[in-house]
Amino acid sequence: MSLLTAEKQTTFRELGLASALVNALDAQGITSPFPIQAATIPDAIAGHDILGRGQTGSGKTLAFGLALLHNINGAKAKPRQPIALVLAPTRELAQQINEVLAPLARAIGHDSVVIAGGMPYGKQVNALKKGISILVATPGRLIDLLEKEELRLDELQIAVLDEADQMADMGFLPAVKQILNQAKKGGQRFLFSATLDRGVDGLVRQYLREPRTHTVKEIEGTKAKSDHYVFVLNHADKADISNQIAARDGKSIFFVRTKRGADKLATSFSNAGVRVGTLHGGKSQAVRTRTLARFKDQESAVLVATDVAARGIHVDGIDLVVHFDAPADHKDYLHRSGRTARAGKTGRVVTLATHKEQRTIGGITTRAGVEPWVMAVKPLDEKLVSITGAKQPSGIPLVEEKAPVQTQKPYRGPRSQGGKKRKKYGNDERRFDGSAPRRKRSR
Repeated sequence: MSLLTAEKQTTFRELGLASALVNALDAQGITSPFPIQAATIPDAIAGHDILGRGQTGSGKTLAFGLALLHNINGAKAKPRQPIALVLAPTRELAQQINEVLAPLARAIGHDSVVIAGGMPYGKQVNALKKGISILVATPGRLIDLLEKEELRLDELQIAVLDEADQMADMGFLPAVKQILNQAKKGGQRFLFSATLDRGVDGLVRQYLREPRTHTVKEIEGTKAKSDHYVFVLNHADKADISNQIAARDGKSIFFVRTKRGADKLATSFSNAGVRVGTLHGGKSQAVRTRTLARFKDQESAVLVATDVAARGIHVDGIDLVVHFDAPADHKDYLHRSGRTARAGKTGRVVTLATHKEQRTIGGITTRAGVEPWVMAVKPLDEKLVSITGAKQPSGIPLVEEKAPVQTQKPYRGPRSQGGKKRKKYGNDERRFDGSAPRRKRSR
């Protein structure tokens, strides 16, 4: 097992990667590997299973992605039989992984596709028919396609489990096992996780063969690269203080507990004149994708998110994380805080706490191994402004932009024997106008 620290500088070419991949990285201005990449890639391209332990922001997407692409270089996929699979806990994370892999895959003649719920089913089926090499998938939709026999995994050379601990937290381990049980026996396995609790250690024992283990020393990377603060405030001041922080320059993300709370806070920001995006499970996939894209593209942007939705947020440049609502436990605190101080950058983490919440927050930060600065703040006081860059918002309410009308018809699946199209509405299925389908009257 290796414990990664600041090692001597090396290059991707020296790691043994295919020249086409090195050239593609050079074209993107990526020349020096992060420690977890330098450590895992040689073992991975030598054929070993990999257990990588590192927090988000440590560079593990390229760590497993480059090794995966190198190892399938020259191989060819058959229709409905991919040769590489990356499993991720959320749609957003799957999409972001694919954004990293897709241009590199094209450099060696391969294609990739995202397989996830809330996205057009028919397009995913058609992509599989064409013989796509790499699937970046969430467990639920992948199992759905397996059960409908739209794909098989018996030609799968490499399977990657990314954020395995988060998949465990979300209850996906049975689905992950079902998928791996259908995968080609003897294939290579990479598992990346911040922790090995909640059944992840069982996955390692069952599915990885004598894995080479590599651990980023700063496993909770934000401790060393972020400044942590607890702002103790009067409940009556919380809205004003939040609005002022949101009006700052830079990328900020506010975490709340519930979908309703996220919408309420976003409305408060909009009414104060702050443009904001909202990310939670109640939003359609199209809205979530558009919101995240805008957040990435803008230098100064505010995002309000719930914990579950935020599991897929891997955006560089976030320099402030605000715990508007206290996290449930120290793991959620570290996960939320890990949205900043990514890729070697620094950041700040602020928790808003009333006097009654101060003791609870203290217990959470202690278990997280963080020693925050604790201070009382009031709206626009000197400490608030100097630490966060808070400023008075315009106070001119913003009008929310309406989403474009969607004209594409939904995919309804194969026709039934009676010749009529099968219509199946699950708990999350609605018409495009948001209404529920009418039920047929019984005669």
